[in-house]
Amino acid sequence: METKVNEIAISYSGNLKTNQLPKITSSQNAAELLYGQWNKNNIELHETFKIMLLNNANKVKGIYEVSTGGITGTLVDLRIIFAVVLKSLTTAVILAHNHPSGTLRPSEPDKRLTQKIKKAGELFDIKVLDHLILTPDGNYFSFADEGIL
Repeated sequence: METKVNEIAISYSGNLKTNQLPKITSSQNAAELLYGQWNKNNIELHETFKIMLLNNANKVKGIYEVSTGGITGTLVDLRIIFAVVLKSLTTAVILAHNHPSGTLRPSEPDKRLTQKIKKAGELFDIKVLDHLILTPDGNYFSFADEGIL
């Protein structure tokens, strides 16, 4: 009797040419792009965690929503993050989440998660360039700018 297994197919489809992709040059530039893509109907209601996928020229390949949670937190699974990062052949990422309360201060869990993702990225030569916290009014906090990345 023959044993059967599922065939696994992995794909990434980018329909923009590289010269059309926006280039990230600063935390402000990244925060503005992310905020522009955020759903303004729920940015004050619940926390969402996203990753901005970059190529080695810091051009944005895309933004992926990793998770959506409650008012004060969301569950982030590193396996999902790195499945997306590796599938898309991404070389650098910018992490981002919103604080519905408008607080621009990172929590201890925010700091621990950032270090955990950064450490995992090092195994794959994937750089974590920043972690941004966005507020409903468009302000942001940058881990890189504050020297805590």
